[in-house]
Amino acid sequence: MSRCRQCNVKILDDTQICPLCKCVVEQEEEMENAYPDIRLRARKLNLAVRIFLFAAILMEALFIYLDWKYDNGIRWSVITGAGFAYLYFVAKFAVLNDNAGYRSKFLALTFLGVLYVILIDFVIGYHGWSVNFVLPGGLLLVDAFILALMFINRRNWQSYIMLEIGMIFLSAVPLLLRWLNIVTETFISGFAFAVSVFLFLGTLIIGDRRARSELKRRFHVR
Repeated sequence: MSRCRQCNVKILDDTQICPLCKCVVEQEEEMENAYPDIRLRARKLNLAVRIFLFAAILMEALFIYLDWKYDNGIRWSVITGAGFAYLYFVAKFAVLNDNAGYRSKFLALTFLGVLYVILIDFVIGYHGWSVNFVLPGGLLLVDAFILALMFINRRNWQSYIMLEIGMIFLSAVPLLLRWLNIVTETFISGFAFAVSVFLFLGTLIIGDRRARSELKRRFHVR
């Protein structure tokens, strides 16, 4: 295809001269409709994650060597290794994984973050602050997240009722640890358990028939 800039017309014939003004025409390249490569961003991110993994392995090997060479009684290389692993999980699961929903990503990152903090507490010499405060704090954070989702997704709020039941069982874990004398602070653990219970009861009472129908459907009760 050609274009005459003098006449401002396109010429479909294979000619070098404009049939109107006899001026030399300019050849235009035909561009096919092209779709953007949606995998390009994913490939770049995967490359960045692989580079990070390689760098993390090198750094962790150095940290392990320094930790054992200059032993100060604290295996801090365990903390750095777990931190690298957590960051790698964040990149692979939360950033690159498009199949997992935002709810699964938030829950997984929150609970793994709590476990990471508990690991730090054990490595530096167990003082109990991780299970006394961070663990129930993480449970309260998840309860707040569920409540926010129910307000945002008001048309399908009853779909979170099973997650609320799961949180009741998880919130009972700090109370069990208190019975085993692992947890020493009972207030925040009991508060987290009460929040989970009342969140479920509130959903069941306010939701009325829709909540009961969702429970029957989930537990296959007629």
